[in-house]
Amino acid sequence: MPRNYTKSEKQELEKLTTQQQLQGYFKKDAPSKITKLAVLFLIFIAGLVTGLLSSSSHRSTLTLQNYNNLYAAVKRGQTITTSTSSSASLRNNDNSLNFDCKNIDNLVHPKELNHNLSDEELLWRASMVPKVVEYPFKRVPKVAFMFLTRGPLPLLPLWERFFKGYEQYYSIYVHTIPGFVLEVSPDSVFFGRQIPSKEVSWGNVSLADAEKRLLANALLDFSNERFVLLSESCIPIYNFQTVYKYLTESTHTFVESYDDPTRFGRGRYDRHMRPSIMIDQWRKGAQWFEINRALGIEIISDYKYYDLFRKYCHPPCFPDEHYIPTYLNIFHAPFNSNRTLTKVDWSLGGPHPTTFVRDNITEGFIQNIRNNKKKCLYNSKSTTVCYLFARKFAPSALEPLLDLSLKVMGF
Repeated sequence: MPRNYTKSEKQELEKLTTQQQLQGYFKKDAPSKITKLAVLFLIFIAGLVTGLLSSSSHRSTLTLQNYNNLYAAVKRGQTITTSTSSSASLRNNDNSLNFDCKNIDNLVHPKELNHNLSDEELLWRASMVPKVVEYPFKRVPKVAFMFLTRGPLPLLPLWERFFKGYEQYYSIYVHTIPGFVLEVSPDSVFFGRQIPSKEVSWGNVSLADAEKRLLANALLDFSNERFVLLSESCIPIYNFQTVYKYLTESTHTFVESYDDPTRFGRGRYDRHMRPSIMIDQWRKGAQWFEINRALGIEIISDYKYYDLFRKYCHPPCFPDEHYIPTYLNIFHAPFNSNRTLTKVDWSLGGPHPTTFVRDNITEGFIQNIRNNKKKCLYNSKSTTVCYLFARKFAPSALEPLLDLSLKVMGF
């Protein structure tokens, strides 16, 4: 009479039966089965090597814009596929991007400024710093001229004359209102130099956002070493050789940063910024700055202190006049000259400086700006060359400025 097994005994019998079957399978014709497994493994390896060799021979083009779009796409969860035309491509709803990892020039000197990065993604990308100190290419330090403007550049012909012949020593970046197209000829140095922009309102944090946006886009080019913020009403008062030498050989940055004890300085401080920013650290200065690459990376990487200005610096507090001067005073004061390179006339008072028109422009007027009566320090030595730029110039000033540029300004 068959024995009645308990549930646990039945499970043990099933395990033993399965083990015996597996042992029998491997004992039977074991050599032939091992041979089959080895053959299958060799076929797999051969396929893998073929695939790698095939993919390494693909020819494609990598641009910084493609890299940025790739990062953005991966963040959004889009897929990256390899097309049958032997080029890696990014598949999304509206475009297909090609890559060439062999071309380092496109990584370190982006030719195209247009991209679809958010500000957060842009600042992240621009904050990357190589660990290797030496550059794997011949690096000629460039000056990034960053124009913050509402629309047209009425003094553009003067700037084109200033830049002519020095293309390898500068970069140009233009931030306008969204949707505005800078109408210039294809052979202009300003052609294709607009960056993706956002609305800017005078007096609020959007103005400081635009400065960071310009700075971050300029930092994408690894050759840019010095960064100058300018407006559409600024002019150069020396030739390019003088400006380039002055900036690239300086051991300091040029950001006006001073302690103003009045209601226009300390009076704008908000105690909610404590303890990160104390009132004795609070500084004020002109919006128009000139900084080096290391400091530029520090500024675009800062969220902690910038968020305090976003929350608590509202009119009559203006972030563009206080954020960078205060940030430098707290962390990088020894490396700053505490002066601006852009001459402005505040003698008439009011919230805006004097605007110079056609009738103001004479040889003596420009010479007075260049030949500063007061001395300043440059690399710890006294000099009378304290300004390289000036503002605020109306469109009507263009013609007389062009007439005087060679004789007075040297270009």
